[in-house]
Amino acid sequence: MSVLSLISLTFLTLVAFAANSVFCRLALDEQNMDPMSFTGIRLTSAALVLSLIMLLKSSKSISSLSALNAYGSWRQASYLFAYAAGFSYAYVTLPTATGALILFAAVQFTMLLVARFAGKRMNSIASAGVVISLLSFVYFVLPELSSPSLIGLIVMALAGVAWGMYSLAGAKSTHALESTGANFIRCLPLGLILMLVFMPTASLTSLGIAYALASGALASGIGYAIWYKVLPELHHSVAAVCQLCVPIIAAFGGVLLVDEPITYHLMLSSVGILGGMLLVTLAKKTQ
Repeated sequence: MSVLSLISLTFLTLVAFAANSVFCRLALDEQNMDPMSFTGIRLTSAALVLSLIMLLKSSKSISSLSALNAYGSWRQASYLFAYAAGFSYAYVTLPTATGALILFAAVQFTMLLVARFAGKRMNSIASAGVVISLLSFVYFVLPELSSPSLIGLIVMALAGVAWGMYSLAGAKSTHALESTGANFIRCLPLGLILMLVFMPTASLTSLGIAYALASGALASGIGYAIWYKVLPELHHSVAAVCQLCVPIIAAFGGVLLVDEPITYHLMLSSVGILGGMLLVTLAKKTQ
């Protein structure tokens, strides 16, 4: 793969990851779509797209239930479902940039905490980065403690914990695309049940459904497929640094498409949290 292709595809996947936040806010805020219907449509469309990609790649990937069981696990699928459901519910009250920042911070803190409990020590630079990120996160959260979005903040943080656990559970997979596809397929019954249960009270519009389909089929399904294509070409530290851009891209998407403001409080918090994570990543690279 050429350098230009690698850069282009990497940037495309980062935009896709950020687009999940934007699509969710557009559906829930502008179209008043209920979060569970959004989650069900997102999971279902992502599972179908990933199934198709897996079939095109290799007919052996999902040709039978026994083959499906060779990839992923129900434990990973439960983490994935918890993330997707919490993600949608939290965005009922959270702005795009705020939700993306909380999600990203919770994912990183979860993975760092698990690594620490596993006995992996950090050097002084990495430790300083964690402290900076934590203090910045506390600074970011304090004003939310007395606002209606506190529940959304907590739910999004839990969604981030679930995504962090999902990432850790699948970190050793040698067939990342197949594992992701298999886990989305395992979530398919839950997604269909969600849509059926909430159908009597569902708030659906054609544009809201389109946003949910775009989040599942494009941002999740095709986005993950491209990401796993470029990931082997990237050093792990480069991949981690690249993902620091996701909350920033989501913030700009919120400004441009959802007419959300960017406050100084959010900007300072973002600089602190993402800057601290950057120190942790760079410190790992030097170890």
